[in-house]
Amino acid sequence: MPAPPNSTNQNTYERLCTHAREVALLDSMQSLLGWDERTKLPPAGADYRAEQMSYLAGLIHQRQTAPQVGEWLAELADSPLAAGPHSETGSDIFNLKRDYERKAKLPQSLVEEIARLAVLGQQVWAEARKANDFPKFQPMLERMVKLKRQEAAAIGYEEVAYDALLDEYEPGARTLHVAEVLAKLREQLVPLVAEIAASPRRPRLDVLHRHYPVDMQESFGRRAAAAIGYDFDAGRIDVTSHPFCSTLGPRDVRLTTRYDKHFFPGALFSTLHEAGHGIYEQGLPSDRYGLPTGQAVSLGIHESQSRMWENLVGRSRAFWEYFFPEARKTFGDALADVSLDDFYFAINDVRPSLIRTESDEATYNLHILVRFELEQALVDDELRVADLPAAWNEKYRHYLGIEPPNDSEGVLQDVHWSGGAIGYFPTYSLGNLYAAQMFEQAAEDLGDLNDMFRHGEFTPLREWLRTNVHAQGRRYPATELARRITGQPLSHDALMRHLRRKFAPLYGFE
Repeated sequence: MPAPPNSTNQNTYERLCTHAREVALLDSMQSLLGWDERTKLPPAGADYRAEQMSYLAGLIHQRQTAPQVGEWLAELADSPLAAGPHSETGSDIFNLKRDYERKAKLPQSLVEEIARLAVLGQQVWAEARKANDFPKFQPMLERMVKLKRQEAAAIGYEEVAYDALLDEYEPGARTLHVAEVLAKLREQLVPLVAEIAASPRRPRLDVLHRHYPVDMQESFGRRAAAAIGYDFDAGRIDVTSHPFCSTLGPRDVRLTTRYDKHFFPGALFSTLHEAGHGIYEQGLPSDRYGLPTGQAVSLGIHESQSRMWENLVGRSRAFWEYFFPEARKTFGDALADVSLDDFYFAINDVRPSLIRTESDEATYNLHILVRFELEQALVDDELRVADLPAAWNEKYRHYLGIEPPNDSEGVLQDVHWSGGAIGYFPTYSLGNLYAAQMFEQAAEDLGDLNDMFRHGEFTPLREWLRTNVHAQGRRYPATELARRITGQPLSHDALMRHLRRKFAPLYGFE
């Protein structure tokens, strides 16, 4: 047995934890400014907000990389407190050491400049998207790509530069492995989409494009989010140009969405998606806030939670057996002549589309492949930013057989690159894979989930996720966490089983 920790080790660990919690306080302030920037900030305030964010980023970086932190971690690395890598103390020490070593490689000036440019870039992106004016955004994106190349070079990598950026969002993941996993998924997705396209069956899409007043959408979305487990006493929903979830503290997790009074699914499914993120954040151990054992393990796992509630639950027939009567009551004439069968088919329409966030489950991952491949080319300096719109359109022709009529519906549709989130996109597809595997395991453990959903019982699934995913914090790397839960390595098989099980009856093929 390992020797018990001595009092010096324990005191050092407690100092390390106190320091990490203090950094989390600063980080929460930065998150609050970021939330405000994307929901309430007047355009004229962007320049000063950029300075605020840059200053805070530099201050946080100073605190995270202080030499004393390195000394504490060096002392604790071989102590009994670190002997169990998945224990509470061992996980905290291991992950804080990993974070320290990564961040210590980055110059403070680079961290500050990326934070400053992210604010300015997102403001310019929003204006360019509204005006369908990519040249207006191009200089900002060129500067951001250059900075992210510098970041990758500073961190270092063994295979490709993109690895260094992907690692920020999916610790330990490697570009070539992710590409291999997604290639296997694509091999089965493309024939499935072709089978669906060949089917003569088509849903009535007009039912989704009627008049759905925004206030009624907001009310219905809140009820749905609360039903699946999002706690409004510890959160709220606001409006933004690109939906997101932001954690400002252990009891302050905020969602955003956007509304279109003539398109019902947009706001609802983005609300369910962001509520999935919010439920994960609200389910993390609040007494460990600021420490790795109180943090999400990766964005791939985070996306598994949002995609599960959005798609595996929210687009299921059982979900709507419970919620459709309430929807008809809420929206009145808009759904008066619509059957549950017609509505369910319409929200699960499969066809190539332009907007990632509004795409169906079958084609969604093709949207991710476009972005994954393009941002690798940008980082590797194989694609100029000036050539990005044309490359984007060519990818859409290749993967989806369609071409955006303008840049607002094409290369300008996502906020991520403007804020420096390069390396983020593949986590969406990883999330879909993790979600399908976890959902299968939850059904095996809990019984008939669909029967629960049709009776409005969502708590068993939420509590299963809280125990198996949320409460674990960062004790295990994403792939290991998923394997411990499901007994299987990451694979496309469960997702393909789900897609075929859903779409074969709708479109009439085996």
